[in-house]
Amino acid sequence: MTEVPNPTSRHFDSAFRETLRELVLWRRDVRRFCRDPVDPGLIDSLIELASHAPSVGHCQPWRFVLVESATRRAAVRESFGRANAQATATYADRERERYVKLKLEGLEDAPVHLAVFSDETTQAGAGLGRQTMPETLRYSVVAAVQTLWLAARAEGLGVGWISILEPNIVCRILDVPEAWTLVAYLCVGWPAEQHLDPELERYGWQERLDVEQMIFKR
Repeated sequence: MTEVPNPTSRHFDSAFRETLRELVLWRRDVRRFCRDPVDPGLIDSLIELASHAPSVGHCQPWRFVLVESATRRAAVRESFGRANAQATATYADRERERYVKLKLEGLEDAPVHLAVFSDETTQAGAGLGRQTMPETLRYSVVAAVQTLWLAARAEGLGVGWISILEPNIVCRILDVPEAWTLVAYLCVGWPAEQHLDPELERYGWQERLDVEQMIFKR
């Protein structure tokens, strides 16, 4: 009997798998951007693809905010400045000198600012899967961010994730509902330079750990 192919099945060959690996390895946290504009339709398509990321209970808790206001962007940069000053003070001597030399954000040059939130009160999914691990709501948003990041890299775009911010203040700056939690503030644009190695590794802040250090058996 001839087997009838499943119309919903997909076959990914070795060439695709190698390309996928290359895409993952080329995904960098970009801090140096060209100021050239990005087609809004391209950003919309990246967000649409990111919305297909896995989520706990299929609740899709991600909320995307395109920050287009110059005033709001300036306020976010001020938040970074305050948070960065506090972070600088936590390091001592030589480590502090190394820290202040790092390029930690692309807020000034990136043409696209995208804030990604978790809607903590979403009714979608009826709470499935989060009764014992409510943090999976935010993990789901992180999955959407990673999906968007890889898709952007495939288009030649760079993405930088800024975590040196004051989350509560950024929420007020962007005037979002109280139930939304900031998960990621992303800078998106055409990278000014291309590197296979992470910038923090290239400038001697942190070497890549061996994968053997991260695998345990019980």
